Parts: sequence; C-alpha cells; structure tokens
Amino acid sequence: MDLRFSDEDEAFRAEARAWLTEQLDGDFAGVKGRGGPGDEHALFDERLAWEHHLGASGWNCVGWPKEHGGRGLSLHQQVIWFEEYARAGGPGRLGHIGEGLAGPTIMAFGSADQQERFLPGIVAGTDLWAQGYSEPNAGSDLANVATRAEPDGDDWRITGQKVWTSLAHWSDWVFVLARTDRDAQPKHRGISYFLMPLQQEGVEIRPIRQVTGTSEFNEVFFEGALAKGVDLVGGVNNGWKVAMGTLAFERGASTLGQQMHFRNELDDIVTVARGNGRIDDPSIRQRLAQAHAGLEIMRWNTLRVLSGPDGGAPPPATMITKLYWANWHRSLGELAMDVLGPVATLADQAVVPGDGYELTALQRLFLFTRSDTIYAGSNQIQRNIIGERALGLPPEPKIAPK
Repeated sequence: MDLRFSDEDEAFRAEARAWLTEQLDGDFAGVKGRGGPGDEHALFDERLAWEHHLGASGWNCVGWPKEHGGRGLSLHQQVIWFEEYARAGGPGRLGHIGEGLAGPTIMAFGSADQQERFLPGIVAGTDLWAQGYSEPNAGSDLANVATRAEPDGDDWRITGQKVWTSLAHWSDWVFVLARTDRDAQPKHRGISYFLMPLQQEGVEIRPIRQVTGTSEFNEVFFEGALAKGVDLVGGVNNGWKVAMGTLAFERGASTLGQQMHFRNELDDIVTVARGNGRIDDPSIRQRLAQAHAGLEIMRWNTLRVLSGPDGGAPPPATMITKLYWANWHRSLGELAMDVLGPVATLADQAVVPGDGYELTALQRLFLFTRSDTIYAGSNQIQRNIIGERALGLPPEPKIAPK
C-alpha cells in the first residue's frame, strides 16, 4: 500500500485546482459552496448549467474508462479530483447518481446497446438519474420489494411505490428494482433491474418535505408505467446481482470528496468558535480536537481500503466505513449547535411568506445529519453486516410475526 502521490499526480492536482478556481471564481461563482446536504434545493438551474459545463469541459465522470467517455484517471488522481472539487467549494452535484451508480452499473452489467444509449448523456451532464430501491416495507430489507413488473409483449408494466427517491423530481431517468417472479424463493431471486424514464404516463412524483424545509427526497408511484424490454439490465430475475453491484460502486473514490466537504464544515465551525469566543471553552476545544482526529482517521482508513489487498477483493475494514462516518458527522452537527450557543435556535424568516424559515449552513448541517445514521443502511443494519460478514458471527435471530 503506497499512499504517496507521484510528480504526475501533483501536476494533475495543479491542473484541477487551477481549472476549478478559475471557473468557481468566474462565471459560476454564484453556485460555489451551494447545493450540499440540507441545501439541495438551491440554485437548481444554475447547478444544472454547471453539470453541462463539467461535461463539455471534460471534467465529468473522470474515473470512467476513456472508451465510455471518461478520462480513465488512476485511483490516486480520482482521489485528487474529488478532494480538490470539495476544497474549491464545488456545488452539490446533480448528476452524482448517474456518474457514481447508474453509469458504472450499465458499464458492468448492461448490454453494448444500453451503454451506447445511456452513458453519453451522463458524461455530458444532460441526463439526471434517480435510484428506485427503497419502499415503505423494503428499506434495509431490500429483498422485500413489492413493486411488480408484468410482461406486456416485449416490454414490462411497472406498478408499485418507491420512497426516499433522491432528486426524482428533477431527474430524467430512474433505475428500478421490481419483482418479476412473486413465487421465487429466496425472495431476492425474483427481482429484476429496469431503466425507466420518469417523464411518462403512469408515474407520479410527490416530494417529501424534510425537517430542513427542503424536498430532496420523494415518493414515486408507478401505475402501469412502461419499462422497455431493451432497458432491462442483466436479464429477468437477475436484478439482485445487478443491485448489489450498484451498491458496491457507492463506496468509491468520491468518499474522499465527501470527507473534504466534512473538513470544510469543521473549518466553518472552528471559525465561528473563534469569532464568538467558544474556542476558549476547554470542553469545546476538546471536541474540536476529537472531530479533527476522527476526520483524519476516516481519511487514512478510506485510502487504505481503496488501495485494497492483492487480488482486488475489498478488505473487511470496508464494512466499518458507513457506520463510522455517519456517527462522526452526526456528532459534528451537534458540535456546531453547541458552538453557536443560544443563537442556534434562531432562524431568519424566509423571503416567501408562509414558506417557513431560512436556515444557516450550520443549522442545515445539524438537521440533515440526524438522518446520516438512518439512510443507506441504518446503524443497526451496519452493525449486523459487520458482525455477520466481517466477523463471521451468527445471523441475527429472525422474529416471526405474531
């Protein structure tokens, strides 16, 4: 494991930093630092223009192979790009589900025709994607999906409900897990993986207003919506394998960019603590130091995990990643409120009457991080995964319904 950056890597860092600085201090200065967690509603049109600009300038999907429109960057250079993007205050990405999940899945499991039709729009930043996994009774227990797909000639009709669908109200496409065999045992064997347009008859999207006042998440209802047979990925009843592949792509080099965003948040908290005198409180100083140490541990462990052992199989340490950062980030939100003190409970009235209150960045941080230990696998599920898959402990006992 060699975590040092070469001279070529550092030259790439200088190139990336110079380009980001020029763009985000120039025509796109207005989106700098906007659109992150709890701020997803901000400046949609301007951030969509940024997505198009990234694509046109060759800075989208930088880790993708060149034959699929990417730059084919090495892992080290991908790490550099994501860190520099966050360091420069790059806006929250509208296309991250396409770049990080849909695209890699289509490359790994899709047909040549699917790759030719879907990948260019993701690279260009013109096609936005959402993920149709969770349902009211199938969140962490993904094999329990009830949304069904019925054959319609060569195509399929999808009926059911998805929930917590990030950015669906802005997206063009969604990848959907649907049950194609209701009698299959075990249940995950009867699931298929579809690529579907969201702007069609039979699809209704209802935004879910969150405690932050924004509506990043949505409910999506399908009533006989069309999924074309040519847009089925991996074959009928083989969706579980494809879905697990999608989830594996979620833990890539972009996590280093996430951590740099965490660093920016911690730096903002330190700035506030210096400004209001809370930095002189010994308990606050101790918690700030602990937050810094925790973030450094997170970064080095991620670099170690991404380097991987010989043979390419992810090490068991990979399984601690989500549990660790979710708890760390939630604690950071609590620290932000304690540093702000009583003023943390005050918010400015929104410009639009009746539309709640306008939150500061640190208030949004606190409210949003309450969800970190729930979404993408709750803490309880993460501990089960660590116990069963990393430590080899017996599975958690199943309690039969009464």
